[in-house]
Amino acid sequence: MTKNDAHWPHPTADELLDAVGPAFGKLRRTSLLDVEHPVSTKDLSRTLVLNLVLEHTRDPEAEVTVGAIAELLAVDPSVASRMVSDNIKAGYLLRAASQHDGRRTVLHLSPRGAELMARFRRHQRSAFEYITADWADAERLEFARLMLKYVDSLDRLKDRRRDGAG
Repeated sequence: MTKNDAHWPHPTADELLDAVGPAFGKLRRTSLLDVEHPVSTKDLSRTLVLNLVLEHTRDPEAEVTVGAIAELLAVDPSVASRMVSDNIKAGYLLRAASQHDGRRTVLHLSPRGAELMARFRRHQRSAFEYITADWADAERLEFARLMLKYVDSLDRLKDRRRDGAG
């Protein structure tokens, strides 16, 4: 749904809801290539793995393995292994023995990986601020709040799939 659509600015509820899927399709991580001092395309791909490690190690009891990365990205374990190896070679990830099971290898961000993720977050915010620059502050904050609420609700889809209802 764009401003050029015939029903704009008063689309029906069905038109709005039908437009959500295609709108998500237009969301691109590559918008970060258009901000000042962009993250390289290679590092942009690496952040897929780094973000998962960062996100899942906020809990001190959580441990991230290559298998967990494969599951979280919904890719074959060999693909996840190559992605992890690339991050290790780039100096962004470190392998360590599990504190719970010494036979397992877990992943941690290196200081260099943490710096890349901090830079990536700054670029994400810069892109968001640029894209929404002509929005009222209240709209910008409400969109951010609703987007975070939406993302937090994604776990229900995982629960549905796990319960066999999907």
